[in-house]
Amino acid sequence: MPLLQWKSQYSVGVEAVDHEHRELIDLINRLYDQLAAGRSKVQVDAFFGDLFKGISAHFALEERFMREHGYDQLTQHKGDHERLLDEIRDIMDDFVDDKELDTARLAERLEAWFARHFETHDARLHKALGAHPH
Repeated sequence: MPLLQWKSQYSVGVEAVDHEHRELIDLINRLYDQLAAGRSKVQVDAFFGDLFKGISAHFALEERFMREHGYDQLTQHKGDHERLLDEIRDIMDDFVDDKELDTARLAERLEAWFARHFETHDARLHKALGAHPH
């Protein structure tokens, strides 16, 4: 069973962006499936490293898109990205330090993380500017 499911409230109303967000959720689920098979410290570290890279790349693309279009909320949106990356680091630290991986808690934290950002900053950005190129 996947760690995260796509939910309609994640939609920002721009199909290309929603597709990219679904791909991030798919990445999390693929990495989680690999992790669930073994759960060694190396696998947990690799899971979070790959997750962090994927999310960072997505944020960098969004920020470039905002700069190119003179988006009026760039500073606030970028600040939210930085806060979210800090939260991912905190989640990583919490789970890497634990002896056991509490998957229900991991799913809850990641889902809250996605929902907050998708429903607020991303919805406003993509309603104002549309889709960014992949």
